[in-house]
Amino acid sequence: MIWDFFLYLGLKNITMEIAIIAHDGKKADMVQFLNKNKAILSKENIKIIATGTTGGKAEAAGFKVKKMLSGPLGGDAQIAARVAEGKTKMVLFFKDPNSSHAHEVDINMLIRICDVHNVPLATNEATAQLLLLGLDEI
Repeated sequence: MIWDFFLYLGLKNITMEIAIIAHDGKKADMVQFLNKNKAILSKENIKIIATGTTGGKAEAAGFKVKKMLSGPLGGDAQIAARVAEGKTKMVLFFKDPNSSHAHEVDINMLIRICDVHNVPLATNEATAQLLLLGLDEI
């Protein structure tokens, strides 16, 4: 069933750009998640982009990442633009629901753009894991 969803989105046999974003309180969780899913995320057709600080943490863990600006400096907006352009096909955004963020408008815009363009968006580890498991079946 998940496989059919990815086929519906046209994600079979293409280079898949996945955006990763994590609020400060979730960056360690994101790195742990990336390491747990290294076999999937290290495939040749998977490209990872990230907001600046999250990307730096992912690079330090050994992942090849194209870094955008830090979220508060416009990185969320840059990723939203890539979603709107059809370049980014999935967004993994580990949000911290227990803290407020000065760039909340950009975060909401990114979520809206994902909805408008029917791009899978995970805002927690459980949902992100389901998306990657589905991706691994393709």
